[in-house]
Amino acid sequence: MPSVAGASGKKADISVPKGKPTDKFVVHSLSQGSGPAIKKDQLVVAGFTAKVWGGKDLGSSYDKGASPQVIPAGSPQIIPAFSQAVVGQKVGSRVLVVAPPTAGFGSQGNQQLGVKGKDTLVFVLDIQKTLPKQVSGSQSAVSKDLPQIKADAAAPATIQVPKSDPPKDLVKKTLIPGKGATVKSGQTVVMQYTGAAWKPNEGKSPAKAFDSSFNSGVPLTTAIGTGAVIKGWDQGIVGQKVGSRVLLVIPPSLGYGDQSPSPDLPKNSTLVFVVDILGAV
Repeated sequence: MPSVAGASGKKADISVPKGKPTDKFVVHSLSQGSGPAIKKDQLVVAGFTAKVWGGKDLGSSYDKGASPQVIPAGSPQIIPAFSQAVVGQKVGSRVLVVAPPTAGFGSQGNQQLGVKGKDTLVFVLDIQKTLPKQVSGSQSAVSKDLPQIKADAAAPATIQVPKSDPPKDLVKKTLIPGKGATVKSGQTVVMQYTGAAWKPNEGKSPAKAFDSSFNSGVPLTTAIGTGAVIKGWDQGIVGQKVGSRVLLVIPPSLGYGDQSPSPDLPKNSTLVFVVDILGAV
């Protein structure tokens, strides 16, 4: 069993014993937190330190410029080393995870990380908190010249676009005001979102979404205000409060311009996004 040194909430010092690992998936509580136990389908924020058994370090959320991992507990769309390891653990716990390929990246490994198909991974997870899957509160009315929005916790929001031409400037309207901290440039933000192109609707409802975080089963975690996303997101999300639902109408100059990341998105489209701001670190 690997040994772990260092205080919970800081980068772990992981020492792996000599010899080959077993093929067992091990989840071992190093220290138990005082918070509630994690249930399946909850969104978990966890700090991490990772390495390959007998090999290289894979980094840590405590490294400069890195961020915690957002983990949908029990989700089949996330490696078991994360998704299964957090289920049943209490918020505030530090957990050691030893993950053979079947609980990691499988026989294909992860070329980007330099993980091979036969590598066993070792993680130390610090379970920091849980996040809601959707913001809560009464949604304010939207004028008829803007898209009409219906949101659901378990599916992409529906977006009904007016028959009129879209505005030429960025529109950012808070549909549900959050009560959390104000999002600052440079922070890492966790968001659920759905996006569609503004096309005169001609009675067709709702507009076809070209992208949604619900398709991947994992909220978007990204730096904001730094150019990591399109300009309309940087300008529209910075300054909002955590817990807010925001309607963004983004002209092509602040969106993808003459590029198209999706077959469902024509070039030079005005974009409509519904964004739930779940957290910021």
